Amino acid sequence: MEKRAEGGDATAMHNIGYLYRDGEMGFPQDFDKAMELWLRAGEIGYAASYGSIGNAYQLGEGAERDTKKAKHYWELAAKRGDVEARHNLGANEGNACNIDRAVKHFMISAIAGLDESVKEIQKCFMKGYATKNDFENALRSHKESKDEMRSDQREAADAFYGRN
Repeated sequence: MEKRAEGGDATAMHNIGYLYRDGEMGFPQDFDKAMELWLRAGEIGYAASYGSIGNAYQLGEGAERDTKKAKHYWELAAKRGDVEARHNLGANEGNACNIDRAVKHFMISAIAGLDESVKEIQKCFMKGYATKNDFENALRSHKESKDEMRSDQREAADAFYGRN
């Protein structure tokens, strides 16, 4: 994996970043190195790496807690298709009482197949912040997304890892 990262493989950089963050598999715990790898991976197109940087700033792990920087990196990740970062933006907007924006972010990530966002849309609907149409659309689109991703190989992997 290290050779792949050295060769410019963004996925390898992202994964090694987590190994440095957690100090696992013989890698020393080094938050700066993790952030550096995630930034490089994000710059060459691995959206989830920007999401990881956003999470680090939000949680204050390896960086001083900074919600503005967290939001910035989640926005970069979301614009590049990271649905978890999109969900985090929804939660961030909800915490800031920007409910309409939160619902929009949750709708996008729910439609892309993120289960947690469907649950948030349901909560918003139950509290009167989302319409019945929003909730129904999220459920329908979420199901369609999940159906499109369904395969025998994915189901076998889920069974192997106990995710059923």
